[in-house]
Amino acid sequence: MRNLGQNDFKNILKAEIDRIDNAKITKRNEKIIEGFTQHPCPRAIIDGKEVIIFNSNDYLGLRHNKKLKNAEHSASKKYGSGPGAVRFISGSMKIHSELEKEIASFHDREDAVIFSSAFAVNFGVLHCLIKGQSKDSLVTDKTLVISDELNHRSIIDGIRVAGIAKENKAIFRHLDMEDLKRVLEENKGKFSRVLIVSDGIFSMLGEYQNISSLHNVAKHYDNFYEEGVMTIIDDAHGVACFGKKGRGCEEYTKGRCDILIGTFGKGFGADGGYVTGDKIFMDYIRESAATYIYSNPISPGTAGAALESVKLVNSRSGSRLLNRLSENIAYFKEDMRSAGFSFAASSMHAIQPILIADPVKTKALTDSLFEKGILVTNINYPVVAKGKDEIRVQLNAMHTKEDIDYFVKTCSELARQLEIIN
Repeated sequence: MRNLGQNDFKNILKAEIDRIDNAKITKRNEKIIEGFTQHPCPRAIIDGKEVIIFNSNDYLGLRHNKKLKNAEHSASKKYGSGPGAVRFISGSMKIHSELEKEIASFHDREDAVIFSSAFAVNFGVLHCLIKGQSKDSLVTDKTLVISDELNHRSIIDGIRVAGIAKENKAIFRHLDMEDLKRVLEENKGKFSRVLIVSDGIFSMLGEYQNISSLHNVAKHYDNFYEEGVMTIIDDAHGVACFGKKGRGCEEYTKGRCDILIGTFGKGFGADGGYVTGDKIFMDYIRESAATYIYSNPISPGTAGAALESVKLVNSRSGSRLLNRLSENIAYFKEDMRSAGFSFAASSMHAIQPILIADPVKTKALTDSLFEKGILVTNINYPVVAKGKDEIRVQLNAMHTKEDIDYFVKTCSELARQLEIIN
């Protein structure tokens, strides 16, 4: 017999789906990419039409790189299409261990651990470090977690699943080191251990956390807490994109954090997440992070592509791609400003948020650009503050000057028609 009570639950879900649709913030109706062209910067084929991609995290254009594809094929041929099981049951494939050694070396760290995704890294790492062993017992009430107010959802949820009390959590104003000092000052003597957690690059605006300044604040207060102050940075949008050598926010700000979290799924053009740091931390994470212990690693093929990518980014070819990306960013910013557009934030990152400040016009411009063969993403409240609606443009090293010129010309014409610019 059908459970009639389930209909009430389905009605509740339908009401929430209707609310999302009516608010024009639907995410489930994704555009289906049928393939890619052979252009220098490959176009996506959507509904049989070629479109230039300006909303991808593939900042160096490496997902179409022949060396990565060949490495993926070779690793799959050698190890199979999947990992078979979690690592402590089936054992680790050499390709996974090689990737961990390579990415640790890339970041000048002792060790690294790879996960199925960067989201899974934040869940697993934050949970096990927040609940980490204390001198007395396995406790959480002695740990204070301090988070930047605009941190990514994976950080927020990673802290939530640790189940710590409200008084064990604090937030400092976005990028504000003076406010971070205030939080640390107010909590002296109340906690044994502090974890300061932040994004490196904030993905909605392309802003960056000053790791050097954050480290100096943490170092100053380290002796005021019995088990010290630890810094954890998720630089998923910074690594293989930001800094002359692609080392992300640490390189750009000349700083260093205790635990660095990254991904192979953005600038490196592959997939999967990782964490890197001192070996003692990595050993503990392997023994304690549920999303590592009980979840399959990335496929051998993906690991092969990621390994090749790390080596490539660390080479002269990688330096040339990083330089080209920087040139594209500067070229784009100058032309868009000349056309009369404003940016929602000032950044030299590949994420360039064009401020529209009206949700209806933002959506209309996004849709109109797609009709002209340009794929971008509109970002609206509650992802950004009210009145800060934007089009998030993401540049990559493979965009040609002609691609950027076409974007600026087309966007300018459409924006004038929509009375966004004069």
